[in-house]
Amino acid sequence: MHSFSEKLKFFGAFIRSPKTIGSVIPTSSRVISHILDQIDWKAARLIVEYGPGMGTITQPILERLHPDARLIAIDMNAGFINHLKLSIPDPRLVAVHGSAADVGRIIANHIAGGRADYIVSGLPFSTLPEGIDNHIMSETARALTPEGAFLVYQYSRYVVPLLRTHFTSVDEAKIWRNIPPCYIFRATK
Repeated sequence: MHSFSEKLKFFGAFIRSPKTIGSVIPTSSRVISHILDQIDWKAARLIVEYGPGMGTITQPILERLHPDARLIAIDMNAGFINHLKLSIPDPRLVAVHGSAADVGRIIANHIAGGRADYIVSGLPFSTLPEGIDNHIMSETARALTPEGAFLVYQYSRYVVPLLRTHFTSVDEAKIWRNIPPCYIFRATK
């Protein structure tokens, strides 16, 4: 899925900032498929991705994304954002160096009056600074359309109470064929 040099860049970013990157290795294709199978591709016009890293999920999203839709990828790591801009020349992709806590403002800067149909996140909520996790959840709930869904993949269940505070429905699955095994949550309002 990624070249050796891309895997090395990802690993280097993890070593430099392990609290902001969810895993030492990119997400498996099984996890990606399970997440993306939950999206209504015919209806989705705006998808936001938190923490796209090297584009492990970004590229598969774009492969399925409607020609008239947009994908906003938000990452705190400027190196990852530069990599996405250089390696994925798709006009539907808007790669933003910033924080998921600012998702509403970021969407407004790129799509007037827009709200996301889906937000996909692999952010490591258990290692975020205190209070940031709750702020991101609150902003995420506001940034979604009423029918929208927050799709979260994590390596623990730490995020469940946060999701239940901001969303009325939280579904959960566990993918064993990933290193480490991965939880996937679908939260809706």
